[in-house]
Amino acid sequence: MTERDVIAATREPISRARLRADLGALGVTQGDALLVHISLSSIGWVIGGARTVIEALMEVISAEGLLAMPAFSGDVSDPADWENPPVPARWVDQIRAETPAFDPAKTPTMEVGRTAELFRTWPGVVRSSHPQTSIAAWGRGAEALCASHPIAMSFGDGSPLAKLYERDAKLLLLGVGHERNSSLHLAESRAAYGRRVRKRTPTPQSGKVVWKMVEEVTDDVSPFPTIGAAFDASGAVRIGAVGQARARLMRQRALVDFARSWFDSQTTSQEG
Repeated sequence: MTERDVIAATREPISRARLRADLGALGVTQGDALLVHISLSSIGWVIGGARTVIEALMEVISAEGLLAMPAFSGDVSDPADWENPPVPARWVDQIRAETPAFDPAKTPTMEVGRTAELFRTWPGVVRSSHPQTSIAAWGRGAEALCASHPIAMSFGDGSPLAKLYERDAKLLLLGVGHERNSSLHLAESRAAYGRRVRKRTPTPQSGKVVWKMVEEVTDDVSPFPTIGAAFDASGAVRIGAVGQARARLMRQRALVDFARSWFDSQTTSQEG
């Protein structure tokens, strides 16, 4: 969506005060640990853009809280697996050989939106070390959240998502659906039905890149909207508006436990 389209679709400019009020009405409070997936354009035309959204989130949870966003960099991956678009097969070896080592400060995000990209560069924000599925965080406990991100099963136990689960964080989907809900990967990593794949991951070692074969959950998110709709229907999700965006607020732990049971039920149905 272009900025012209966003302006045309916005009834009145969205201010920081409006965002703070809407977040508070939804149930975001001071001291919250909060994981946010966000579509900026869905909010409407925001005065100050992504900066204002970040500042509003920080002000509502305060420095006693923890704000986390995905900082995924899917282009730091095996070019043999690229599909949208693919590259010629004859390029693959050269790309692997010349891919820069992941650098939390320099490697940009990919396909997580303008707000998350700005957030990863924000003063005081730290970023975990996984070359593809890093998380950026600010506030109380941010350093611990982002420390020691496992290379294999990067959404699973020991990951920032798992640490948010341990902290009983809240999860905010702001203008996006459950297809963008990365915590469902954590649920799948813990489920008997969890779909596993083997993939090459570019692992930094002494400033160079070493391609390691590791186990991961699949990138396929096709079940996520079905799981999300069932969880929404359970009554465990607060649904409202932030600006003009449809917003969902939930306990991440409750979602993950629900989704893990859903994945495990698929095992039972397949065995039956």
